[in-house]
Amino acid sequence: MRRLARVFSALTFLVLVAAVAVFLWDRTAPVTPPPLAPLAGQIDRILIEKSARRLTVYRDDEALRSYRIALGFAPEGDKVQEGDGKTPEGRFTITRRNPQSAYHLSLGIDYPQAEDRAQARAAGVSPGGDIFIHGQPNGLGRIGAIPYDWTAGCIAVSDAEIEELWRITPNGTRVDIQP
Repeated sequence: MRRLARVFSALTFLVLVAAVAVFLWDRTAPVTPPPLAPLAGQIDRILIEKSARRLTVYRDDEALRSYRIALGFAPEGDKVQEGDGKTPEGRFTITRRNPQSAYHLSLGIDYPQAEDRAQARAAGVSPGGDIFIHGQPNGLGRIGAIPYDWTAGCIAVSDAEIEELWRITPNGTRVDIQP
């Protein structure tokens, strides 16, 4: 009889713990925001604020939408050389598009520029290159955006966001990257 009472007590305790866990999970689980209305037309400027981890798109100096971003794995400071994990700072331009990217679409910026190459040459290093605004690694987009700085120096957004940026960002769009 005592054994049966102990088993019953243990089962009651487990059910209670499970109920509390479900209650807490429901209250703390992230809420998926409703989808935003698609942006119409094209943009003429992108502002990337590294310290805020924010990318904002503009048309005629009007901010249209902002996105959370991930940066290079060592994001503080300007990119100096290949492999430093930094995202470059300065004024750039979207110069190319890669629909076959390893990162679910990518928009390339014109880094390194002449001054970046000259500084790297003077230091005896490579300035690096292939800096893009891109989505998540192919095959991982279903889990959403990686929530920490993980790129080699690029700017990463979610797959849904790069699809929108791809649609509204023409080659020639100005990109300002601020510390």
